[in-house]
Amino acid sequence: MAAEQYTPDEKDLSILRLLQKDAKMSVRDISARINLSPTPTHERIKRMEKLGIIKEYTAVVDRKKVNKGMMVICMIALNAHNKKMAGKFIEEVGKLKEVVEFYNISGDFDFMLKILAPNMDEFHEFFVNKLSEIEGIGQTKSIFVMNSIKESPQIL
Repeated sequence: MAAEQYTPDEKDLSILRLLQKDAKMSVRDISARINLSPTPTHERIKRMEKLGIIKEYTAVVDRKKVNKGMMVICMIALNAHNKKMAGKFIEEVGKLKEVVEFYNISGDFDFMLKILAPNMDEFHEFFVNKLSEIEGIGQTKSIFVMNSIKESPQIL
C-alpha cells in the first residue's frame, strides 16, 4: 500500500497529532488517549512509519539557546536555467549545515533558503565564503528575520 493511496483515518490522525506534540509518548499513553488498545495502536504507528507518513522522530531545539539566534531567508535566482546547473546547485547547497530549510520556488527567484547563524559576522562569513562561491547564482536577496511570531513543526 503506497502512502499516496493510503488515507489516514481519524484514529491515525489522532496518533499523529499526539506524536507531533510529544514524540516520546509511549504507545500505552497514546492508546489510552485514542481509546484503542496498545497492539493496534502500535501497528498503526508502524504502518505509518513504513509508508513514510511518519518520516522521523526528532527533538525541537531552541535555536537561540544553541547560538543560532540569527535567521536569514535568502532568495536565489540562478543565472541559467538548465537541469545540470540546477542539479549542481541543489547538491552544493544541500551540503551547507547553515541551511536548515531549502525550497525550489516559483516567481522572481528559483530557491528559498532558511539559514541560521550565531550573528551577522558569521552570516557574512557564510555568505561570502560558502554560498556565493557556488556556481550558477545570478541574484540573491537576503531577508533578516527580526522576530519569530510562530514556528511550528506540527502540520496537523
